[in-house]
Amino acid sequence: MTLNGILQIAFYLAALTLLTKPLGAFMARVYQREKTFLDPVLGPLERLIYRLTKISPDEEMDWKANAVALLIFNFVGLIVVYVVQRIQQFLPLNPQGMAAVTPDSSFNTAVSFATNTNWQGYGGETTMSYLTQMLALTVQNFISAASGMAVLALFIRGIARHSAKTLGNFWVDMTRSTLYILLPLAIILSLVLVSQGVIQNNSAYVSVPFLQATADTGGVKVTDQVLAMGPAASQIAIKQLGTNGGGFFNVNSAHPYENPTPIADFLEMLAILLIPAALCYTFGKMVKDTRQGWAIFAAMMLILVAAIFWMYGVEGSGNPKLIALGVDQQSTSENPGGNMEGKEVRFGIPNSAVWATVTTAASNGSVNSMHDSYTPLGGMVALIMMHLGEVVFGGVGSGLYGMLIFVVVAVFVAGLLVGRTPEYLGHKIEAYEMKMASLLILIMPITVLVLTALAVVTAAGKAGIMNPGPHGFSEILYVFTSQGNNNGSAFAGASVNTPFYNLTGGLAMLIGRYWLAVPTLALAGSLVKKKLVPVSEGTLPTYTPLFIFWLIAVVLIVGALNFLPALALGPIAEHFMMMQ
Repeated sequence: MTLNGILQIAFYLAALTLLTKPLGAFMARVYQREKTFLDPVLGPLERLIYRLTKISPDEEMDWKANAVALLIFNFVGLIVVYVVQRIQQFLPLNPQGMAAVTPDSSFNTAVSFATNTNWQGYGGETTMSYLTQMLALTVQNFISAASGMAVLALFIRGIARHSAKTLGNFWVDMTRSTLYILLPLAIILSLVLVSQGVIQNNSAYVSVPFLQATADTGGVKVTDQVLAMGPAASQIAIKQLGTNGGGFFNVNSAHPYENPTPIADFLEMLAILLIPAALCYTFGKMVKDTRQGWAIFAAMMLILVAAIFWMYGVEGSGNPKLIALGVDQQSTSENPGGNMEGKEVRFGIPNSAVWATVTTAASNGSVNSMHDSYTPLGGMVALIMMHLGEVVFGGVGSGLYGMLIFVVVAVFVAGLLVGRTPEYLGHKIEAYEMKMASLLILIMPITVLVLTALAVVTAAGKAGIMNPGPHGFSEILYVFTSQGNNNGSAFAGASVNTPFYNLTGGLAMLIGRYWLAVPTLALAGSLVKKKLVPVSEGTLPTYTPLFIFWLIAVVLIVGALNFLPALALGPIAEHFMMMQ
């Protein structure tokens, strides 16, 4: 580690913390339908949307009706994305004449963008037309993010209300999430990114002559290079803000047209956690106790900081295998040092480590370096951040409601330890709530581990492994960890654009999104009906430092129990092999 690297990380964390309260307070006003400074501009458009779609904004629904609305709307979006990919060769805005995407890849991509995973088994600049990128993928970046935020708003009302039957209206929460939060932020960020050099056009690809001719691997003379063009900035902005992560280009934000400067890099990293962090304060405002929101923020931040410096430390230490080859891995004014394989020189190890950590913490999945080239322990940090259930800030909406499930579990276990009926913000935590919480905690690891086991024992699964031994196992584990947690990043060392991985990965993404969102709404439906339990001397405070550390312990213990054996077979075994 260097002082410069530590200061860069500290500046990033400070900026994130400072923006949490003002944005969180604004979002609380949006979800509570209070007046905001955007109302004069966006209010008429919002009302027009309700009239055109026959939505009654004042009509609330119970958890079942909201769950049905979520599933139907997302399913329709999935179908649209699938169809657009299959017929893109007949549609406009396709200057390169991109052919139809294969059925299995179209299915995987449609599921991926509908579920806010944005896993990409294809190269964007060689597969998708401009219309597909804009109409199918970018639109889903908004819709899938807004869906997760709407579910969170419904869940928070389930906690904030007592002796009620309804949670709100999914359609209203989704509309307001898009209009008042995602769209304004995306417009601002996309304009700033264009100023930094991120491209935004509908031009045909440009051919640029080499200064000196060369030859390809087949010995054929090559005299020019084709530079991909397209409407990138508009997709990059929402991919970061909505914790989507699906890049316009194959190498994502390691591409200079997506992420050209250190300023663009910093803003894109900040955008990843901006809304998930601010939603913690939104939660506190909506339950009328901001201490609750700050306590959850603190728990998330402590885990994140530890993970960032672990990642920075192991990547900055370099690869011991290279020492024997005489490679200088010491950091100097002329040498970045450490493990620079797969990392952009313009960003270096500190910014690569921060991005790799926050993107896997936040179910974002975008990358500015290649995770497959990280050291075994560095790659394990990325895996662990997902194995914790994407609750360290996590996806917009989904991360916070995932952490709130752990809060319910932590309160329940603490209540058992002291012999009291567990309570959280005036709600008794009883058998039904724990059944739903158990489902939410166990579904993801079961999905990930079962599909990983299937891949390593079948010919179709093993065909995708491009590296032998523990690293090959880590690649497969990462594939299903990423998709099962709706993250979307990849080790990229596995060949996964095949029918086997496209279909099993699509299944993992569907389970990871909807088999968690629906029980979350069911839990909210149960909590909202409960009578208020007054605070007493025996009530467990859920905003103290003691509870914060207890919550962290519960998250880490559950994650370790679920995935430590698998990690031992992959990155841990590879680390010991590297140290020999």
